[in-house]
Amino acid sequence: MILIKPSYQILTDIHPFQVIRNIEAAGRTCYKSEDKITNNSASDFVTKIIKSGHESVIEHESISVRFICDKGVSHELVRHRLASFSQESTRYCNYNGGVTFVIPPWVNIPEGEYENARNWISKVTLSIVDQNWIQTMAESELSYLFCLKKGWSPQQARSVLPNSLKTEIVVTANLREWRHILKLRTAKAAHPQMREIMLPLLEELACWLPEVFETVGGC
Repeated sequence: MILIKPSYQILTDIHPFQVIRNIEAAGRTCYKSEDKITNNSASDFVTKIIKSGHESVIEHESISVRFICDKGVSHELVRHRLASFSQESTRYCNYNGGVTFVIPPWVNIPEGEYENARNWISKVTLSIVDQNWIQTMAESELSYLFCLKKGWSPQQARSVLPNSLKTEIVVTANLREWRHILKLRTAKAAHPQMREIMLPLLEELACWLPEVFETVGGC
């Protein structure tokens, strides 16, 4: 059994100057103000157009992000319909070499490979609920592997796996949809595990494209 923390990776090779220039070129088409384009006009134009609420213009640019998270978080991600998703399939992926689970932020257990969770627990001091979590993960792995051994297919054996199962999902969305996703998923009312990955993503995107993401709440 392997325990990991969630993470993300921006797959798109972002060229901030070109992205903002492309948005300006599209946006000025609406007003036929292309003659006002200069080497330094794009940033102010995009900032003002977002402030005015004309966010459809930023739909012309998109970003792809790979998330490594638990199944529960992925179930929330795919609710955003104006995006494309490619997700690790528990129907076809066979975890007979060991199952990987994502550690929730409220569980105080380090990342690592745990061949014998009960033996490890006996040597450390854990809260009762942390013990319960890791024991549940270990038992679900044993149950999954037992089902495979007895002839169940991966799509059948997955029925014993919990929400903490690690999954990978690539999400592609235009910049307007990313603003929407990040506003919702970094809010204080969002799930703690969602905020755990979305807050640093928002911070990084705001560094790359401040005109687009600095005004998104949450960070």
